[in-house]
Amino acid sequence: MKKNTIHIALVGNPNSGKSSLFNSLTGLNQKVGNFPGVTVDKKTGHAELAQGLRANIIDLPGTYSLYPKRNDEWVTYKVLLGQDSISASDMIIVLLVDASNLKRNLLFCSQIIDLKIPVVVALTMMDIAGKKGIEIDIEGLERELGVPVVQVNPRKNKGIAQLKKSIVLTAQKMYHAPVRDFIQTRNLAVDAVDGVKSIFPELSDYAAVHYLINHESFDFDSSTQHKIENIEKANAFNPTKSQAEEIMQRYARIRQIMQHTVSEPDPLQKKLFTERLDDILLHRVWGYIILVVVLFILFQSVFSLAQLPMDGIDWTFTQVKSWVGNILPSSWFSNLLVNGILAGLSGILVFIPQIMILFGLITVLEDTGYMARISFLTDKLMRKVGLNGKSVMPMISGFACAVPAIMSARNIENKKERLLTILITPLMSCSARLPVYTILISLVIPYKIYFGFISLQAIVMMGLYAMGVVMALIVSYVAKWFINLKEKSFFILELPVYRAPRWKNVFVTMISKAKIFVTDAGKVIIVISLILWALSTYGPSGRTNTISRQYDEKIKQNPNQAAELNMQRQSALLENSYAGILGKTIEPVIKPLGYDWKIGIAVITSFAAREVFVGTMATLYSVEGGKDADRETLRQRMDSARRPDGSKVYNLASGISLMIFYMLAMQCMSTLAVVRRETRSWKWPAIQLVYMTGLAYVMSLIVYQLLK
Repeated sequence: MKKNTIHIALVGNPNSGKSSLFNSLTGLNQKVGNFPGVTVDKKTGHAELAQGLRANIIDLPGTYSLYPKRNDEWVTYKVLLGQDSISASDMIIVLLVDASNLKRNLLFCSQIIDLKIPVVVALTMMDIAGKKGIEIDIEGLERELGVPVVQVNPRKNKGIAQLKKSIVLTAQKMYHAPVRDFIQTRNLAVDAVDGVKSIFPELSDYAAVHYLINHESFDFDSSTQHKIENIEKANAFNPTKSQAEEIMQRYARIRQIMQHTVSEPDPLQKKLFTERLDDILLHRVWGYIILVVVLFILFQSVFSLAQLPMDGIDWTFTQVKSWVGNILPSSWFSNLLVNGILAGLSGILVFIPQIMILFGLITVLEDTGYMARISFLTDKLMRKVGLNGKSVMPMISGFACAVPAIMSARNIENKKERLLTILITPLMSCSARLPVYTILISLVIPYKIYFGFISLQAIVMMGLYAMGVVMALIVSYVAKWFINLKEKSFFILELPVYRAPRWKNVFVTMISKAKIFVTDAGKVIIVISLILWALSTYGPSGRTNTISRQYDEKIKQNPNQAAELNMQRQSALLENSYAGILGKTIEPVIKPLGYDWKIGIAVITSFAAREVFVGTMATLYSVEGGKDADRETLRQRMDSARRPDGSKVYNLASGISLMIFYMLAMQCMSTLAVVRRETRSWKWPAIQLVYMTGLAYVMSLIVYQLLK
C-alpha cells in the first residue's frame, strides 16, 4: 500500500447521513460493486484529505449494533472485526452519530470504540436536534468517549474540512484509542476472554468476546475453531447472557454521559413538523389517496418531462442517418452503418431521459423521507400476498429497471419475502417496455380526449402499469403457498424526518444510472442490432439468388413496374433470409396470438432486451422497404403492414395482445443473470422464465381471441 494512501470506512445507524457524507467526500469519484462472496452493495470512492494524503473510502451498510441479523449487517460486522479481505491495518472508522437520536446511536458507537480501532465521530443531524430543543456539549461528549467528535452537515457541506483534519491527525497517530473500555468488557467472561487472547494477543477484550460469540462464522482453520470451542465449554460461556449484560451496562453508561453532556426539552412539548405532517400522510384514508396522487404525478412527470429530450434525440439520429445515407454510396457497409449501428445507438440513447428522470424522482422521494412512508402504508396489503412493506421500494424501482430493483431487495430480512419480491419485480413495467407501449398504443388506440384533459391513450398506458402491479400481487399470493421457507417476519422501519432533497445527490444518482444503462443495456442492444441486420440481409445463397433472378426477369418484362417489383423483391428476400426462415418456423406457434412472422422475430430478439423490439421492427421494415423505407417513419410502415388476406397486421386485437405479452413476459437476459446472482441458483431464474413466458402467452391468447 502506498504511504500516502489511507483506508477509511463510513459506518453508522441507518438514516444517520452516511450517503450524504460519502457523496460529499467523494463527489463523482465513486463506484458501486459487490462485497466479495455476498450480494451486498459495496460503494467505494476516493478523496483528497490533504496535500499528499489520499483516502480510499468505503461506505459500509448501516447497522444498529455489533449483533448482526441481515446479510448487509454481517458485512459491516466482519469488516469491523477484521474478518474481511477489505480490512486494512490502518483503517480509520468515521462513525456517524445522529445527534437527534443520540442514545440509540451511542450504543453502536461505544461498541466500536471498545474494539480499539481508530475512530473519528461525525455528529450529524444537529439541526434536527436543535429543532427538538436538544443541546449537546460536544467538547464534553468528546472527553467522555475519548475520541474526536466533529459536528458536520454533509447536505450543506459544513464541517467537512474539520472532519478531514481530524482524520489526518488520527492517521498521524495524534489521537489514540481510549485506554479504558467504555464498560468493563473483560468482566463479562474473564477466563474465556483471557483464553481467546492467548490465541489472538492483539485483540481487544471486547473483540475477544465477539470471537467467542461468532467464531463459527469466521474464516478460521479447524484447529483454531476447536480451541475456541473448548474455551467456551471450559468456562461455560453463555453468549445470550453476555450480550444482555453488555447492552444493559452500555445503556447505563450512556445515560450517565447524556446527563453530563446533553440537555433535552420537556417531552410534552409541541409536535415537530415531521410528526404533524405524518398525521396527514400516514392517515388511514388520506394517506392512501395522497400516495396514489404522488405515484400518478411521478409517472405523468416521467412521460411529459422526457418527451421533449426524447424527440430531440430521435430527430438528431434521423438527420444523422439521412445525412450518412446520402453521402455514402449504396453498399453493404452503408446499410450496416445506417440500419445496424446507428439504429442500435438511437435505440439506446433515446431512453436515457426516461431513465434519468425516473431515477431522479425516486431519489427525491427517498431524500425527502416519503419513500419510507410508502413502505409503511403498503405493509398491510403486502403481507396479505406474502410480502412486506419493504417490498414496495424494489417494486417501484422496477418501473425504471428490474436489475437494480432486484438488487435493492437485499434489505428485506425475511428470506421468503425477499425471494417473492425478486420473483415478481420483473412484472413491473420497466422503462424498456415504454417504447413498445408507445408505438403500439399510437397504432391501435385512437387519439381521444375526455373532459378536455384526459387522454384515452394515456389511460391505456396507465392501465398497463396498473395491470402489471395487480398481476405481481396475484402471482405473489399464489407463489407464497409453494415456497417452503418458514421464517418469522418482522417489519421494523425507522421513519426519517422530512427534509429537502439533496439536489447534488439526485444529480449524481441520475448520472450513475444513465451510465449503467448505456454500458450494460447498450452493449446488448448494439450486438443484437448487428446480428439481426446480418440475419435479415443475408440468407441461403440458393434461395436469394433464385429470387433475384426471378425478379430481374420480371423487371425486364415489365420495366414500367420496376419500383413495385423492387419492393416485392425486398420483401421476398427478407422472407427468405435467415431471420425470415426463423420467423416462418415459429409463426404457427404465435399465430393464435395474432402475430405474424416479423413480430415473432421481434419477440425472440426481445428476450435479450425488451427495448430491442422497436429496433428489430425498424431493421426488418427498412430491409424490406429498401431505400423507399427512408421516406416513411417506422409507425407509418407498421401501420401500412398487411397480412396475405389484406387485413392490417396491427389492429386492436393484435395490438392489445402484443402489449399484454410484453407486459408479462420475461424478456431480459440481464434480469435473469441478476436473479441467478442474488439467489445463487439457476432454479429461480428458470422458474421465473417459465412462469412469466407461460403467463404472457396464455393471457395474450385469451385477449386476442376475445377481441378479434
